[in-house]
Amino acid sequence: MTVTQSEFRAALTDAQLSVPEGLRDGAARPAGRRFDVYRNNVAVSLTEALHEGFPVIARLLGKTNMDGLAGLFLRAHPPQSPLMMHYGDAFPGFLADLEQLSHLGYLPDVARLELALRRAYHAADAAPIDPARLAQIAPEDLLSARLGFAPAVTLLRSPWPIFDIWRFNTQPDAPQPRAVAQDVLITRPDFDPAPHLLPPGAAAWIAALIAGETWSAADDAARAEVPDFDPAAPLTLLVQGGAITHLTLKG
Repeated sequence: MTVTQSEFRAALTDAQLSVPEGLRDGAARPAGRRFDVYRNNVAVSLTEALHEGFPVIARLLGKTNMDGLAGLFLRAHPPQSPLMMHYGDAFPGFLADLEQLSHLGYLPDVARLELALRRAYHAADAAPIDPARLAQIAPEDLLSARLGFAPAVTLLRSPWPIFDIWRFNTQPDAPQPRAVAQDVLITRPDFDPAPHLLPPGAAAWIAALIAGETWSAADDAARAEVPDFDPAAPLTLLVQGGAITHLTLKG
């Protein structure tokens, strides 16, 4: 009896399923306990990968709860790639769909922050723009500019204090999280990605630029939220983070 790949994969990720009938080892014997050992090793490895990929979530939930979630996640979202860096891509959405965790509404966005940091780490390299070029552009010309961004750049907007929660669980002596919404920009100026808490209006400004809007349109988007918005601080953050890779002027 031939075992299909789907049958093998399903049994491999769900310990409640029996060893596929007809599965044999290298000596043509029924796989039996050998398959159970292999299945257990896979589950342990993927559980460890989830702990390593989402250390803040693991700390917030505790090891026992995280281990239990890892098993549920494995059965619902088996690996789709042989590259372990991609495992857990669906974890934020998985957390958001769990009714038993609905009282911890911040968990999915904290997981999105951790996932974005991992993606930034593995993102392709891109040479940043020379800051001197920005300084040479007349203010009236800059209004028509459009910016390009490095692959490592990610913008997150959350109704939860995701930066404070991340910092409190990763940095010693960090202050307690505040009960505020927070916007976070992730850049990778060297080799390690870093999250940055954005001031009011900055996320709207950066989001418009990432979407391909002109500098002027981005200013309008930010001032719709913060009438006296000044782009100086977020621009400095983008430049220092190596986030801007190119600039195009009208004409």
